[in-house]
Amino acid sequence: MSSSNLAVAPLAVALVQQQNTADRDFNLTNSIAGIREAAAKGAKLVVLQELHTGLYFCQSEDVNQFDLAETIPGPSTDTLGALAKELNIVIVASLFERRAAGLYHNTAVVLECDGSIAGKYRKMHIPDDPGFYEKFYFTPGDLGFEPIKTSVGTLGVLVCWDQWFPEAARLMATKGAEILIYPTAIGWDPNDDAAEQKRQQDAWVISQRAHAVANGVYVISANRTGFEADPTGHSAGIQFWGHSFIAGPQGEFLATASDDKAEVLSANLDLARGENVRRIWPYLRDRRIDHYGDLTKLYRD
Repeated sequence: MSSSNLAVAPLAVALVQQQNTADRDFNLTNSIAGIREAAAKGAKLVVLQELHTGLYFCQSEDVNQFDLAETIPGPSTDTLGALAKELNIVIVASLFERRAAGLYHNTAVVLECDGSIAGKYRKMHIPDDPGFYEKFYFTPGDLGFEPIKTSVGTLGVLVCWDQWFPEAARLMATKGAEILIYPTAIGWDPNDDAAEQKRQQDAWVISQRAHAVANGVYVISANRTGFEADPTGHSAGIQFWGHSFIAGPQGEFLATASDDKAEVLSANLDLARGENVRRIWPYLRDRRIDHYGDLTKLYRD
């Protein structure tokens, strides 16, 4: 089967994979440096990792951590919005949102190239596992799976645990998302052996590449790297596995980061390729939505 010759200029994109500390200003400075490096390389869209202004505080349950939350708009969006305007780029940031007293979200926000907020997404799937006690901190999102239209394309922004749910990717794609974006914080328990660590990382990569394939879209997945200790000392902490990547609409790797180093990862996306792939592999055409009603059930007892 042959493809058509749609002519669309490539979109230069980048993500910033970084190692964080407890110093918010230091972390934000590193994020900004990564964004500037990406823009200098020509990127028009830059994605930051999940909760990039601090440590991954969800390893324990501590009410004092709510002090880290901020409003949207707020200090971080003001800073990053000004940067987006200065560099004439679109930035996807990930913040601990204070919506009201006692009401907090894990929120990704998109800053348009004029400095305005193009939209935001509140994380829908909230984990509660050893070392990932997110249900203590985050209220599930209430904005739905709505892509965000920007000057560089329509972005299906999701967050971390959402990566494992094909329904989220599908809903974004069927509303017009051209790129799925996943700010992420995932890593290994240092007590797991090397084989188990490899299985976990492979599953994470395969799941997201499958979203690209099944929907004919690009995927940008920005993870953090480095070791972060459990402040309670009850666990061995988390070794974040980096390995951020950018994949094409057939799941092909366009760029892959290291497991253990901070870096800026770049790629050029041919958005017309998404349409070409969908013409050759028309999964959306062949979906049997008349028989999918039971997908709204938690389990088919």
